[in-house]
Amino acid sequence: MFPDLVASFFVVVIVVGVPILSWETARNEEVRSLPRPTLYLSAAVSEWLLALLAVFTVLVTGLGFSAAGFRRLPLPDFLSWSALIAASAIAALFLTLLLERHGWWPKESLLVHLLVPETARQKLWAVVVVAPTAALCEEFIYRGCLLAELAQWSQSEIFAWIVSSAAFGLTHVYQKWAGMLRAGALGALLAYPVVRFGSLYPSMAAHFLIDAVALVWLGPRFLKRAPTD
Repeated sequence: MFPDLVASFFVVVIVVGVPILSWETARNEEVRSLPRPTLYLSAAVSEWLLALLAVFTVLVTGLGFSAAGFRRLPLPDFLSWSALIAASAIAALFLTLLLERHGWWPKESLLVHLLVPETARQKLWAVVVVAPTAALCEEFIYRGCLLAELAQWSQSEIFAWIVSSAAFGLTHVYQKWAGMLRAGALGALLAYPVVRFGSLYPSMAAHFLIDAVALVWLGPRFLKRAPTD
């Protein structure tokens, strides 16, 4: 009974609680006045706490870290899938930002602009703290623990794939509907090697590369001026 309660609690927190918290954070005016390193550190701490909840869930439910995606993968497969996913996602992000510049894609939210580094020090924060934290924690939470728990409960990997990707999209509610759709699609893409090989490692590596390129190059290049509304 207790393991089932823990699993249910974890799923509700990730699928319902985190999007609500993200929405409330986006509406909080005080967040907009915080310096970028503070925002980065706050986000990192939150993600590591959720990752600890995922670790607790894996241990208590007996799911096992292997079932949660920590499986070895041959090096050629790891490198090829990491590169393919990262390149596809970065190209898609570049395209949406290019379309946004020409007014053919919805503008990014103010909070997205506030998260984009402006100085070399902030970019270092992004590469050393933000990108690796997102890669490790979010992949373990969404493509590891959540995907496995949902698949075990529903007996359907496809269902788990869809719901975990949708939950990942909803977590980015601060990016408005276009950002949520983009994040949901990215979540589905990142889940593919987990579904196919049972390994999180390509997804983690790709996620790091995507966030690092987005924060250090694409974001500063395309989102130089924050919106007024």
